[in-house]
Amino acid sequence: MHAFRFESLTLPPEAEEMRRKVRAFLQEERDTGRYAAHRTSWSTFDPEFSKRAAKAGFIGMTWPKQYGGGEYSNLQRFVVTEEMLAAGAPGGAHWIADRQSGPQILKHGSERARQLILPKIAAGECYFGIGMSEPDSGSDLAAARTKADKVEGGWVINGTKIWTSNAHRVHYLIVLARTEPLSENRHAGLSQFIVDTSSEGIEIRPIMNLSGGHEFNEVFFKSCFVPDDMMIGKPGEGWTRVTGELAFERAGPDRFMSDIRLLVELVDKIGREPNERQAVEIGRLAAHFATLRRMSSSIAGLLERGESPVTEAALVKDVGTAFEREVPEMVRKLLPIEASLDDDDEYSQAMAHVLLHAPSFTIRGGTPEILRGMIARGLGLR
Repeated sequence: MHAFRFESLTLPPEAEEMRRKVRAFLQEERDTGRYAAHRTSWSTFDPEFSKRAAKAGFIGMTWPKQYGGGEYSNLQRFVVTEEMLAAGAPGGAHWIADRQSGPQILKHGSERARQLILPKIAAGECYFGIGMSEPDSGSDLAAARTKADKVEGGWVINGTKIWTSNAHRVHYLIVLARTEPLSENRHAGLSQFIVDTSSEGIEIRPIMNLSGGHEFNEVFFKSCFVPDDMMIGKPGEGWTRVTGELAFERAGPDRFMSDIRLLVELVDKIGREPNERQAVEIGRLAAHFATLRRMSSSIAGLLERGESPVTEAALVKDVGTAFEREVPEMVRKLLPIEASLDDDDEYSQAMAHVLLHAPSFTIRGGTPEILRGMIARGLGLR
């Protein structure tokens, strides 16, 4: 049986210096009224905020300077990510591109794709969506039925993706498709493609969420052509590529800090004299949060060493999003309120914002069933 790798990590001085820098940037953003922390989060799509964050050097931080990056460490980027989340920064426009699509292109994309796309992401002007989930298969990526057929100069994609966040707003999707017929090895014969959403042969239909907002989409590919140099990696490497990409998606602080602002508003609202139950439960949530933070920072250390902590990332995502789901349930018991986005009270607004989005926390990025299967496999238990 294999073991998890969660080593203790002390952030270096340059990471703490980066923390001071990003805090100053975020304080100025709030002081000038550019966003309201109690009703925004990392999934809030605000292109103007992304451009300002890029100008300050907070996008593409670890990438080479020749592609617009800052050549900072993964630990410096980790600090910026958690400060953005703690401040409720509206980074949804650039989040996916910066977190996973850009690193995927940098590591496995063609040189043309790197030169064409990475500088635009680093400038906060190019956004990505994730083309993985499909109808009737959900998070079971090995069940993908979208296919890509080889033609002269490229590939033609046909199929459907679903629950594609912001597909109607982003410039590109990274699409997982079958390039070989399905065989006994369900993980074989898959490939990843960078697909321009303005291409012919793409239809995007909205899926309205619980709050009446439009974030999710269903995306139909009908004879959509993709050039050869927009494939990520080589034909048939899709499963390895997509699981490596998911390590970036699942391990970060955004998997346990999506509703951190609600916890902050609760503590502020209760003040310095909580009753016994409030003190016990807030202490328990804070302890869980600290543990998750340590696990996530440990993974940032593994990424810094060039490793691919797929199993550890799946564990952080599973436990972290369960924590995110628990926060609003516990908070409303400790301080009941009729939550409303139209209320003047910031605690009420924060509660309403979280309640409307919490159902998706454990689903996006892989359901618990899928993640636990990955963890069992990673530990050698299946």
